[in-house]
Amino acid sequence: MFVDKLQLFQDIPLEAVQRYWNSRPCNIRHSVKPVGTRDYFDEVEFRKYFVESHIPGFAEFERWHGKKVLEIGCGIGTDTINFARHGAFVTAVDLSEKSLEVARQRAEVYGFQNQIRFIRANAEELSTFVPQDTYDLVYSFGVIHHTPHPERVIEQIRKFVKAHGTVKIMVYNRWSWKVLWILVVFGKCRFWKLNQLIAEYSEAQTGCPVTYSYSRRQGRRLLESHGFRVTRLCVDHIFRFKIKDYQQYRYTVVPYFRWLPGWAFRALERCLGWHLCLTARPTIE
Repeated sequence: MFVDKLQLFQDIPLEAVQRYWNSRPCNIRHSVKPVGTRDYFDEVEFRKYFVESHIPGFAEFERWHGKKVLEIGCGIGTDTINFARHGAFVTAVDLSEKSLEVARQRAEVYGFQNQIRFIRANAEELSTFVPQDTYDLVYSFGVIHHTPHPERVIEQIRKFVKAHGTVKIMVYNRWSWKVLWILVVFGKCRFWKLNQLIAEYSEAQTGCPVTYSYSRRQGRRLLESHGFRVTRLCVDHIFRFKIKDYQQYRYTVVPYFRWLPGWAFRALERCLGWHLCLTARPTIE
């Protein structure tokens, strides 16, 4: 069995993770409009895909028309809605009831409540919460690295994906520009504290209890040690805006990226991106 040498968060209680995401669901502040309104959700979606423009290409929303999708860690439902919008039937799970509350509102606002089933679940024990079924796609974007035992989630995913189905996950890339930035800016180059620094500063709200990061090799092994064959692996996404301006809904590129040609910035993202995106299929025995 694959054991990640960087697993330093195994003893963190899941309740601490739940409290963290309940206190501020991911992307909840992507709009100042009233939460739950269509204008709010439209702005949240625009803002998310403007900054993380690689997500639609990775998710391939249109590919899953008429298919069954299991999304692990739906958050407030941006990707969830886009799967449904393109005709998929979605089962969306999340540990945070606050996130699910907003995601359910979103489904109602857009009229997709009959295409989406929401379930509060601990992904490490998915089969305890989600009725047994098999799915064409199991999708998890930026989620499983925040649970104390990511390998347990992969074990659970194996039970829910069809024999010829697809798994798409994003985990954080250890050898990335963001990790270097965290190490220099917040860690003062104290590399021996890198794992804790990554957890502390991985998200917009500091103090995330659990954040694993993976090299390309470790990400591949995480899946391949649990019955999957990785068919595509890539890294993407460097956040290039001034944080204080971004928080005020202004998109000001930081000086050291401002003069970088577009092709050069894209090359840098594909080399040192924060998002390690893996596509895999079950190994057929």
